[in-house]
Amino acid sequence: MSQSGSQAAAFFRDVVVHRKVWTVRDSAGYPAPLTSDGRRSMPFWSSLSRAKKIIGTVAAYSGFEPVEIPLDVWLGKWLPDLSEDETLIGVNWSGARAVGWDLEVQQVIARISAVGGA
Repeated sequence: MSQSGSQAAAFFRDVVVHRKVWTVRDSAGYPAPLTSDGRRSMPFWSSLSRAKKIIGTVAAYSGFEPVEIPLDVWLGKWLPDLSEDETLIGVNWSGARAVGWDLEVQQVIARISAVGGA
């Protein structure tokens, strides 16, 4: 399994167990950088420590603060809004450039359901 695949598997497992996700924001709001195909992707992490690591190691995120979102709120409010905006979901981005899998909202919901969390 690739590093990104391993990070994604950990994301789905962890959010179902802990019933929360994490993102980051600064005074301008939540990041949703462009992917290589020109679509926006909003990053989410399965733990506070993962979000803090990106803030501490990736210059583009150095001024951000972690934000905890209960899983039911994320599934019920955030994901429908992101789907409507055609925004991808970045799961457990990692590394010096904060990269990883970018998934469609429906893929995220299906994987959470498969793990037993929706």
